[in-house]
Amino acid sequence: MRDGGMGGGGQGAVPNPGDLGWDEGLYRDGPQPYPPQQPAPGRQQGQVPGPRGPYGPGQGHAPGQAPGRIPGQGPGPGRIPGGIPGSRDGRDGYDDGYRGPGGDDDGYGGHGGDGPGGIPEESPAGPGHRGSGHRRGGPRRKQRSRKRKVLRWTAIGLAVVVLGTAGAAYGYYEYLSSKIRKGERISGKTTVKKPKANANGTSAMNILILGSDSRLSDEDKKLGGAADSSGARADVIMIAHLSADRSNMSVVSIPRDTRVNIPECEDSKTHKKYPPVNTIINASLGRGGPGCTLATVQNLTNIYIDHWLTIDFGGVVKMADVVGGVEVCVQHSVWDRPTKYIKHGGSGLKLTKGKHVIQGKQALQWLRTRDAFGSDAGRAEAQHMYMSSLIRTLRGQSLFTNPGRLNKIASTAMDAFQVSDEIGTPKKLYDLGMELKSIPPDRMTMLTMPHIADPEAPEAHYLPAENASTVWTLVRNDVAMDANGKAKTPGTASASPKPTTESGPPAAAPAAVPVSVVNGTAGTEGKQAVDHRATDIATALKTAGFTQAAPSKHAVPSPGTSVVYPAADGDQGKADATSVAKALKIPVSNVKPSPTAQTVTVTVGADWTKGTDYSATLPKAGGVPDNADAVNGADDSKCMPIQPIYRWAG
Repeated sequence: MRDGGMGGGGQGAVPNPGDLGWDEGLYRDGPQPYPPQQPAPGRQQGQVPGPRGPYGPGQGHAPGQAPGRIPGQGPGPGRIPGGIPGSRDGRDGYDDGYRGPGGDDDGYGGHGGDGPGGIPEESPAGPGHRGSGHRRGGPRRKQRSRKRKVLRWTAIGLAVVVLGTAGAAYGYYEYLSSKIRKGERISGKTTVKKPKANANGTSAMNILILGSDSRLSDEDKKLGGAADSSGARADVIMIAHLSADRSNMSVVSIPRDTRVNIPECEDSKTHKKYPPVNTIINASLGRGGPGCTLATVQNLTNIYIDHWLTIDFGGVVKMADVVGGVEVCVQHSVWDRPTKYIKHGGSGLKLTKGKHVIQGKQALQWLRTRDAFGSDAGRAEAQHMYMSSLIRTLRGQSLFTNPGRLNKIASTAMDAFQVSDEIGTPKKLYDLGMELKSIPPDRMTMLTMPHIADPEAPEAHYLPAENASTVWTLVRNDVAMDANGKAKTPGTASASPKPTTESGPPAAAPAAVPVSVVNGTAGTEGKQAVDHRATDIATALKTAGFTQAAPSKHAVPSPGTSVVYPAADGDQGKADATSVAKALKIPVSNVKPSPTAQTVTVTVGADWTKGTDYSATLPKAGGVPDNADAVNGADDSKCMPIQPIYRWAG
């Protein structure tokens, strides 16, 4: 196709020159003048070369048809060039900027006239009146049905448009794919396994979000990061948890200066192996990449992480710019700079008191500021403010009803982020973004892992506080961090939409259901289990009528409590297992099929070390510890406090 009407500019060309979006004329160079074609020797002007046709050798037109005229090419009376019957303005109706086949240059799809170049011949009836269509001086030929001709060319035109649109879409998809940077999902040793879907077939999703301070690009070097990949650190470490029914989301920050056990990791690119070490968690990024940080976080929290996303300094600037800035607020005028007490560092952030819309380098300074906000925990709080405001900004821009705007932001995001392999396609990233579409800001909660000062370095490092386990229990059990959702009662699906009608067979009588109870209170391998837990729960089940309940002789460490049933038992197995869960007040979301289970099996996890009522161990919705500094995503009233030495009279 000439003029780049479909599929881009050809081999070696940039698929999306100028970063144009669908609504900005992608894949269209616009009409261009072309010199008239010169006929080959011995051929009349406009004659179409080709094999012997039905009307004689070299004939490219039927009797009565003007030379050089291909049926359906060129404008008919009163039609815009390139138009398709039933379309508007000669376009395919897909988008105001895109022109596929049938556009200004190709000419296919228009209803043809009868004269040269598609201009209808005038009849004796006068100008503008179409002739009869039969040959002059010859016998009248039966006229083909005009309706059939219109239908035929409409069908051909639509087919061309569909193919053209698909071709352009594929080209743009390939362009977006080329922008995505990917890496291995996990590169460190971990024993945390992916949980099965709940009884309703849905699963929560956990995404690790990392902000890297590496400066592998010239852009990052200018913005000031670690000198090389081995020195890369994770300035931001967050777990984004999306509930199984996608009604709520929580984002938990782990302070980067938290001292943890980093497992053995291997760099997927260099294959260099790093031994296990006990140090601050942000060092994990330089010991095998994001996959090592993911393994470290899984081991720390006993939460399975589905995916990771990382963004570097340059990416932060790009994203802040493309959304048009993000609103933040400070209680006092702030200038984060070296002081006589802390001579190193200082992000350079300088703002007057009150609210500001920040973007570009200033947005990066906000996210990196530590000392002016008091500590690494203060920095995490400022990052939460930024993220909440960013989400509100994006929702306020009505992206899902503005494809061009959405495309521009999505394209920038794909260039700004690096992602784990399993989500490294435009479609999967788009689907991931759509998961957030229905979650309102007041069902989003930003919080920080509760922590205490590290006795080994109390002025610099942290350790997880004892009640950090409460936060991880909320996440593992898919309990909302906010209290704005509908109340749920124990023994019902806490993370799944309730069916409008009962389905499946009824559960068998309790006495007819064999149940095996496993002691998993050790949590992970190498830790000590609580004695007699399997026996205690089996006894409670017998009291409830499940007389075939018995403790297993084998302990299997598990961070969380679950109820599984043989997958081969189908709906009946699900019903029986659900009745067992209700007897112990275990949420139905914890009931899952298992291909290896021989009978209904209750695993008593590390989250249930005492008592026989599981619901008593569960934090209630919104039951976040006070020292987690939780902020609701809809709250835009808070302003960051500033340490006195970093205030200025601005």
